[in-house]
This record gives sequence, structure tokens and C-alpha cells, in this order.
Amino acid sequence: MVSTMSSPRLAGPEAMQPAAGAAPVEWRIEPGFVPYPDAVATMERRVAAIREGRTPELVWLVEHEPLYTAGTSARADDLLAHDRFPVHRTGRGGQYTYHGPGQRVAYVMLDLQARRPDVRAFVAALEDWLITSLAAFNIRGERREDRVGIWVERPEKGLGREDKIAAIGIRVRRWVTYHGIALNVDPDLEHFSGIVPCGVQGQGVTSLADLGQPVLMPEVDAVMRSAFEPIFGATADAETAIA
Repeated sequence: MVSTMSSPRLAGPEAMQPAAGAAPVEWRIEPGFVPYPDAVATMERRVAAIREGRTPELVWLVEHEPLYTAGTSARADDLLAHDRFPVHRTGRGGQYTYHGPGQRVAYVMLDLQARRPDVRAFVAALEDWLITSLAAFNIRGERREDRVGIWVERPEKGLGREDKIAAIGIRVRRWVTYHGIALNVDPDLEHFSGIVPCGVQGQGVTSLADLGQPVLMPEVDAVMRSAFEPIFGATADAETAIA
């Protein structure tokens, strides 16, 4: 049986703050749907530029058309509907995930060498970010020691039942992070049925809308930005398109 206790913090929120005087993190909300291969190629270029000191860090908020992604630990048996949506192999950690309309994907490109070179602490900070964002909508999101992502207890579904509301899958190259998080705002939850999400059997998925919070994406974006800054530092609107 899964413990209902959240795992302990690996570091306080201040652990991922940049050095004094560092440039703010660029914050960009991409209009429309971004093709997944284009997103990965864009992240690859941006990560290289951040590592070389040619461009600021970036949080890139996007939506995708319906698709499944397979992380580095994906198991073939966890893909249940092979022909339903495009399947993209990707270099992030984790297993199968779904992306689609109504889900806010945040690609987080930060230089941990300039913050704290500790991947576990970075993941804990991402969890803090999501938990704080959900709390603004009166939703108690929790981390689990044996499962990645953010979970919501659903006792009305049965003893010990929980639903996943946000996924985390990252990659780190020379201490610069990319890929990131996916928060279910109001996606079609039935689309998750084509995979075993993140390899977890016996639990479900949920969203803000499913939990009685039918908020619009701009409101979610504003809350996420407000919750991001105390953990990761100041942000500034990106003035140009991502190269």
C-alpha cells in the first residue's frame, strides 16, 4: 500500500536560486500548438546556447497536439494503443506520457552549475513548484517516494486510490536542464488510456477541471509564474521568438 505521507524535501526552495546579480529567467508562452520534434530541436539549440553563455535561461510554456512520448525507461508493454496517436522516442527520463490540448507543458532550461549541481534537488524543486501552483486552486498535490510526479488522493474512488495530476520528466546535459513538467489543466483524460502513464498500474489521472477547477490556461500560467520565482528566481518576458 502506498504511504499517504509526502516524501521529505531534499532542499529548501532557496537551494535553486541563482547567484546574486544573475540575469532573470526568460519566460515565454508559445501560442498555438508546437510540433513535438520542433520543440525538442529548439530545446537542444537553447541548451547549447545557455551552456556557452550566449543566452539566458528559459521556461517555455507550450501545448502539443495529441501524442505519446517514450522516455528512456519506457517499456514496450506500457504502450496499449500503438496506432492511436504519434509516438515519439525522447531522451528525457521516465516512461510513457501523454501530451495534448488542455495540458500545460513547461520546458525548463536552467543552468544547475550556476545554481546547485544536484539533479535530485532540482526535481524536488520542480515538485515544490507544482505543489505550490496547485495549492492556489485549493488542490492538495503530493509527492511520492516510489512514484514520480504529483498526486492527488481520491478516496471517493476507493481505499488508497490516487490520481496523477502532473508529470515530471527531465534531461540534463552538462548541468543544463531541459524537458520538464506537464500539468493537466483540462485535457481529454480518456486519451491517457492508450498508455500506462509513467508505468504506474492501479492508479488514475486527473486534471484541474476534473477536480472542479475549470480554470483557463492564462490563469494557470500566471499562477505558475508566481510560484516559480520564490523557488528559481526572477523571470522576464521573452522579447523575441526562440531561435
